[in-house]
Amino acid sequence: MEAEANSGSPEDSWAFIQRPGEGCRTVPLAGHVGFDSLPDQLVNQSVSQGFCFNILCVGETGLGKSTLMDTLFNTKFEGEPATHTQPGVQLQSNTYDLQESNVGLKLTIVSTVGFGDQINKEDSYRPIVEFIDAQFEAYLQEELKIRRLLHNYHDSRIHACLYFIAPTGHSLKSLDLVTMKKLDSKAHLPFAVIGSTEELKIGNKMVKARQYPWGTVQVENEAHCDFVKLREMLIRVNMEDLREQTHSRHYELYRRCKLEEMGFKDTDPDSKPFSLQETYEAKRNEFLGELQKKEEEMRQMFVQRVKEKEAELKEAEKELHEKFDRLKKLHQDEKKKLEDKKKSLDDEVNAFKQRKTAAELLQSQGSQAGGSQTLKRDKEKKKTREEKSISDRTCTTPGKHPVVPCALVVCAV
Repeated sequence: MEAEANSGSPEDSWAFIQRPGEGCRTVPLAGHVGFDSLPDQLVNQSVSQGFCFNILCVGETGLGKSTLMDTLFNTKFEGEPATHTQPGVQLQSNTYDLQESNVGLKLTIVSTVGFGDQINKEDSYRPIVEFIDAQFEAYLQEELKIRRLLHNYHDSRIHACLYFIAPTGHSLKSLDLVTMKKLDSKAHLPFAVIGSTEELKIGNKMVKARQYPWGTVQVENEAHCDFVKLREMLIRVNMEDLREQTHSRHYELYRRCKLEEMGFKDTDPDSKPFSLQETYEAKRNEFLGELQKKEEEMRQMFVQRVKEKEAELKEAEKELHEKFDRLKKLHQDEKKKLEDKKKSLDDEVNAFKQRKTAAELLQSQGSQAGGSQTLKRDKEKKKTREEKSISDRTCTTPGKHPVVPCALVVCAV
């Protein structure tokens, strides 16, 4: 069968390749081979690459988040103390390189600044959930790249979330219940315990403890608190398991939901296996169909808009023509009125001129007639004066005959 498979075409050869896990049988070895060193190789590779671990500390300001981190990793992390005057919840991320023996750890501590300090705490959890999803999204985008660099990628996904509860002695606040419920599907959620970086002398030795008015609580005394159990669970036993569970559970849940939102599925409508290429082609065809449909809708909408605009323009043009006709008719009417008025004025002017001419003529004739009468009256007056003058010169001598006046000839000039 092997000879037939090797002598055939590549397509025939693939038909005879056995799938892993199907019909496998255990075969004894005749001697030492060496693949039993794979765990050592994996350890050496992991140690050379180093490890990363990301912790999210959620709690109100002043509950000891920084102190517990210092106690867990037996060091003093630098950081500025937070205040209660933040306008909203902010997430502050700090990354540190730690070295223990020959193992390197890149530790990222994310703290919620201003959590629970607002009057309205309804959406205080939202920035935290959005931050966790943003780290998942960043890893997914790197994973979907054609040229991926996951071996050098700084994984910022949250591996563990420590939730700090105020030691009031009462039940949990509604803010705590809502926030923990929202974070349950996003990250592993252990609860914080008492931590302290101060050492007090208890008996003959110095131990880490916290002094209270009612007594002293030893941090590493299991009869006093569960700090040792938390450190064992979080760092010494389950750190790698938390990293793996973050990738295989929380990230996979986010990745699956995100890809399903994008339209990718593992099976077709008939529940048959569906490869990524087939999913891509189906999604591409679906997208192209939707694109063509939208293009057709946009074209129809454009045509409809053009028709509506043409109708509006025609209506506006019709209104303009009607308005022009009205204005033209009004202009013609006004022009006719002005022309009639001008003609009437011209007639009045002509009549006035005629009356003026007649008046001037009459006045001229009257002036001539008046001049003749005046001349006649002047002659008569002059004649009368002359006659009177002659009469006055006729003298009578007393006792004698009257003197006969001399004859006087008056010539009219």
